[in-house]
Amino acid sequence: MPTLSFGKRGATLRLGSLVMATFLLGAPGAAAQQRPPAYRAGWGDVAAIAALGALAIAPGAAGLPAGPPDCAPCDPARLGPIDRSVLGASSAAATTVSDVMLLGVAVGAAVAVLAPGPGEWRAGHAAVLAETVMAAYAVTGWMKVAVARERPVMYTSDAAAAADDPDSQRSFPSGHTAAAFALATSYLVMTGRQGSPHRTRNALLLFGGAAAVGVLRVAGGRHFPTDVLGGAVTGAAIGWVVPTLRR
Repeated sequence: MPTLSFGKRGATLRLGSLVMATFLLGAPGAAAQQRPPAYRAGWGDVAAIAALGALAIAPGAAGLPAGPPDCAPCDPARLGPIDRSVLGASSAAATTVSDVMLLGVAVGAAVAVLAPGPGEWRAGHAAVLAETVMAAYAVTGWMKVAVARERPVMYTSDAAAAADDPDSQRSFPSGHTAAAFALATSYLVMTGRQGSPHRTRNALLLFGGAAAVGVLRVAGGRHFPTDVLGGAVTGAAIGWVVPTLRR
């Protein structure tokens, strides 16, 4: 009887140990199954980035829009009150800082996305960011051609000199702003799947930088406020679509 009792107790202990071991050893597997799949990079991404890059530079390379502007100089009465209020802004320093700020947003998004994740994920995440920014420039580049809106310079005394430059008709939407908001939104989407640390703080910094890019483009006389708003909306949409489709 004592031996039988010990045997039952031992079997019970062994069973309990087996259950506990299964639970402990199975936990990482369960977590791995719950962890979202990584973005993977392949030759398809290389082709996509190259194609989007070609689309982005095509309007400038082709000198589009091809026709002359509708006016040189243009009548400010054509503009809404918000856009009309910024006429005369032409800070070269603001234009330069907007370029630097956009670069800062790009570097910040890349570091924030690539640093926390496993090493094997980084190539995929880098590919998604590259596709996002190339898509932003490709879409806005062709929107500029389709809309053919005159830049603020066309409402100044320098309009006649700027009329021969096709870029003077590529005001809407702001490509810089679109790229910045696309990167910030892409970061938010990708890290939302990973549970990345400091996600809220980093997102606020990136979106703040993107907004600063837009403000500086207006201060530099490169865009109207509505150009910047259009760029922000377009960029945010692209920043959501690209990483979402890449799931």
